[in-house]
Amino acid sequence: MNRYREKSPAKKTLWLILCLITFLSFPAFPQAVYQHPSHEAIYRFLNEMAALQLIDPNTAVKPYSRQQIASFLDRVDAHRETLNRRQQKELDFYLRDYHKELLPGRDFPKRIDLLYRKDSLFTLSVNPIGGFRYYSNRNGQAYHRWNGAEAFAYVGEHWGFYASLRDNHESVQLNHPGYLTRRMGAPYKSGNDYSEMRGGITYSWKWGSLGLVKDHLQWGNGYHGTNILSGRTPSFAMIRLHLQPADWFEFHYFHGWLVSEVVDSARTWTYVNVDRTSTRVAYREKYMAANLFTFKPVKRLHVSFGNSIVYSDLGMEPAYLIPLFFFKSVDHTLNHSIDNQNSQMFFDISSRLIRHLHLYSTLFLDEIALSRMFDPASHSNFYSWKIGGRLSEYPLDNAGITLEYTRTNPLVYKHYLPTLTFESNRYNLGHYLHDNATEFYASADCRPFRGVFMKASYLHARKGPDYSSLGGSRLGLPFMETVEWENRIFTLEASWQLIHDGYVFFSWQNSRISGDQEKYTPAFFHGHTSTLSVGANFGF
Repeated sequence: MNRYREKSPAKKTLWLILCLITFLSFPAFPQAVYQHPSHEAIYRFLNEMAALQLIDPNTAVKPYSRQQIASFLDRVDAHRETLNRRQQKELDFYLRDYHKELLPGRDFPKRIDLLYRKDSLFTLSVNPIGGFRYYSNRNGQAYHRWNGAEAFAYVGEHWGFYASLRDNHESVQLNHPGYLTRRMGAPYKSGNDYSEMRGGITYSWKWGSLGLVKDHLQWGNGYHGTNILSGRTPSFAMIRLHLQPADWFEFHYFHGWLVSEVVDSARTWTYVNVDRTSTRVAYREKYMAANLFTFKPVKRLHVSFGNSIVYSDLGMEPAYLIPLFFFKSVDHTLNHSIDNQNSQMFFDISSRLIRHLHLYSTLFLDEIALSRMFDPASHSNFYSWKIGGRLSEYPLDNAGITLEYTRTNPLVYKHYLPTLTFESNRYNLGHYLHDNATEFYASADCRPFRGVFMKASYLHARKGPDYSSLGGSRLGLPFMETVEWENRIFTLEASWQLIHDGYVFFSWQNSRISGDQEKYTPAFFHGHTSTLSVGANFGF
């Protein structure tokens, strides 16, 4: 009998959420429906407006809700005269979508939707999803196609609902938990097929929201991946809380149900049918709790810090449902004198104090001992550090340049117990290069016309030995003692948003990959390749 299972029934979770909602009888605030970060164009436009100091978003946490985005656009619209012609057209284009959150009724210029209905009580929007991307290089040809549908709804003054279903097929497998790529994690079925179901139900009030959602989260600033939460694992279910009781303070928390993919032998059982004998395999439970406090000491300066814990074998622990806690201290009590769970701390700072210039840095601490910090033989400096900057709309309008550097020391995101790794579905929750790696990224981009985006970028990524697979002591490990894998990529890309969520796109990528390619790189991209990619999509 499994003594842990009885502590975490789904009914207790739902009862907890309903109790919390019952006590949230605050004035009405437009509902929270989250806009996925794959809608890159709207996030780029908001970053552009932030560089002009017209809005001041907290870019350390994504996705934003549709209401947040609508509010930002409304503020920009109040300063329309400061925008150039292309920016005004972009603003009008996006308002045709986000006016759904800003204006009552349906009497306004609106985007094309498959279905849109709105009255005094109920709002519903439904749209299809479809896309195709073709790749060609000296290793052959490949394609990725996807289809599905997405919808969101508002009921009354507090409730929001959203859902997105997308089926995918790849002609060759382009992803794997061990591959060093920023592609979204894929829980493959047979034949290179996989699907992704996202969505949730939320309750909002004047200064916050609470939701039960299954979605992706990105924590940490960055223009080429983040190193707190990258958002590239398959989506997982979570209770998500967002509070902003003052302009100078913001708080985020979630408690997530991760997927361990570690077999629980006590719950795995064999049964006999008339035609065969089968085994029902069950995975060990795995959870994560995390919080992030953001302070704005002055306008356009965001200072964030928080902590997280990945835990297992306790059921859903009530102490980790208390959002404000320092979880490592709780762990010391719950697991006194035995093995602890896997805890982390992180810090992020983002500055737009200088117009046109965004400076940012993120520090992820997996483990560090100050007493041994400078001892090369016994240190445990398990941290990841990102620093970067972006110059936008200066000296040229409609253009920007980005520089970014990331260093991740050995054994960051790792754990010796497979149920406590910083992973879900075996995909790393943190930076896509995992541990013992560096990345330098530079890009220059322009937006000459409404909906057109063009970018040239260079990437140099390196990966050192995987000490977790080699065994031995965890202390005093040298950073990148040898280079086990290296990738240099130069990319030209362009996209055109013809209609809302409707794109055509093109990219040419010259890559030189060396080292342990079998372990870290899809076979389609092995060696020195020039890859041409074209495609189109509607929805994400």
